Amino acid sequence: MTIKDLARIAGVSHSTVSRSLNDSPLISKKTKQKIRRLAEEYHFDLNASARSLSTKKIDTIGVVLPAHYEDRGYLQYLGALMNSIRFTLEKTSFDAIVTFPVNLATGEDNIRKLVKRKKVDGLLLVVPGIDQEVLDFCLERKIPLVILHFKQDRINTEQVDYIYTDHRTGGYLAVSHLVSGGRRRIITLTEDSNHYEYRERTAGYRRALEEEGVTIEDGWIVEGKCSVDFGYSFTLENERLFRNIDGVFAQSDFIAVGMIEALKELGISVPGDIAVVGYDDLDIGTYFKPNLTTVHQPKEKFASLACERLIDKICMCAEEPVVHIIIEPKLIVRDSCGLRVG
Repeated sequence: MTIKDLARIAGVSHSTVSRSLNDSPLISKKTKQKIRRLAEEYHFDLNASARSLSTKKIDTIGVVLPAHYEDRGYLQYLGALMNSIRFTLEKTSFDAIVTFPVNLATGEDNIRKLVKRKKVDGLLLVVPGIDQEVLDFCLERKIPLVILHFKQDRINTEQVDYIYTDHRTGGYLAVSHLVSGGRRRIITLTEDSNHYEYRERTAGYRRALEEEGVTIEDGWIVEGKCSVDFGYSFTLENERLFRNIDGVFAQSDFIAVGMIEALKELGISVPGDIAVVGYDDLDIGTYFKPNLTTVHQPKEKFASLACERLIDKICMCAEEPVVHIIIEPKLIVRDSCGLRVG
């Protein structure tokens, strides 16, 4: 029996069968129970069926992470995202090969290498800047792929599946919350990489202040590194700035934590004198006092949606030609902004 046979018997689509057997959160409990009962009744093996639909499959997915990601403040976030990908794949027959865009020792393109050597059935691309030539190469080879987390603005994504966070909304939520607490002189500390996600967060910052009629002054948008060290050192070196503001939107939890520690040394109270909102909802935000109010990116949902979509494509179960999913972030309110919800 193939997945097509089981779908026909159940009266559902191929992708519904695949997602049900992979315990997708997108499928109702009732439908999952029905599919599983039929699968057991007809002795259906999802793994064997997936392989039968496409020859020479090796049940392996390539996960491509950014080069030097440990230097850009991505280490904890991408580590948590990778754990979510791992837990999702362990429910299936698929393994993962984790690599980076380029081999630093040889300069070889790792994505092309994986595809040429047929080491993977598909790719999860978790990188901020994909070259159009590399993307075209994958499309020509008909290798299934999904772009995850990093929105691309240098390539044509019309033919590519992607799953992103709406970072503009995230920035807007953070700053609107500060404004709702009576804060008006709000700066933002962001990364100097010019990556799309940080530009979007800054756009959300601008929108929230403009809606309140607040003019953004020179020096209120600060570029640096997504690190505890940057947040700490910048704050100590710019005491005068922090004596003249009442709110900060730190576009990384790492920046926020470093900044709050420096503010303590300067005798500036958080949230009494300055309210702070971070971004990413990393565990580090709960290790320090006050606990950090932050914008949450749903890593588990990212991983589940990306893996199931890629497996659908590999197993030829996906009906939609291209899927673009933009996920809304949410604000996690703790103590650093001085304003509780509800």
